[in-house]
Amino acid sequence: MSAIPAEFRQAVDDLKVVVAGLHAELPRNNLVVWTAGNVSARVPGADLLVIKPSGVSYDDLTPEAMVVCDFEANLVEGTRSPSSDTAAHAYVYAHMPHVGGVVHTHSDYATAWAARREPIPCVLTMIADEFGGDIPIGPFALIGDDSIGRGIVETLQGSRSRAVLMANHGPFTIGSDARDAVKAAVMVEDVARTVHLARQVGEPLRLDQADIDRLFDRYQNVYGQGISQ
Repeated sequence: MSAIPAEFRQAVDDLKVVVAGLHAELPRNNLVVWTAGNVSARVPGADLLVIKPSGVSYDDLTPEAMVVCDFEANLVEGTRSPSSDTAAHAYVYAHMPHVGGVVHTHSDYATAWAARREPIPCVLTMIADEFGGDIPIGPFALIGDDSIGRGIVETLQGSRSRAVLMANHGPFTIGSDARDAVKAAVMVEDVARTVHLARQVGEPLRLDQADIDRLFDRYQNVYGQGISQ
């Protein structure tokens, strides 16, 4: 008998399809190499998450390969060991109830900023739009328990950023759902690269806080197809 309650069965199965598909976006956008990186999604209404198994090739990440864990990072459903970052994802879901998706990559430029333990300054309108200010650095933490998750939560609680650069490790992003978190992962790498390039010819100028606030508000509340113009 499945450990998944019957009322969540369809939601879990649907999320396995979504999460498997979103993993393909990581190598497609050059955010990972080999088997590194992971995408997870919260199961709405349940203390469960869907995530990829550990050490499995991206070519083999089918919906059937996805695993389900609880918010203590215990395996609930699946035949393989969960991602080594599962405890971090689980801690985020347990302590940030608005988060529906979490992504971790080792993308080149964002990870280079993390290696320097330096936040990415808000010097571009895209950074203001997507992250509402500087992209912060989180504390150094070892893999294996919820220490990384604690650092993510401590850094992002009270912040408008959907990304944190964990010191000497790499970026983690959050979103309203898994797709939103993947978008944030793509965007943080893009701006990390652009700001790095800008610094090769001079120090880029930070946007004024009032302009950051206006840009963030417009992008989050007006931009796109959600509101009639």
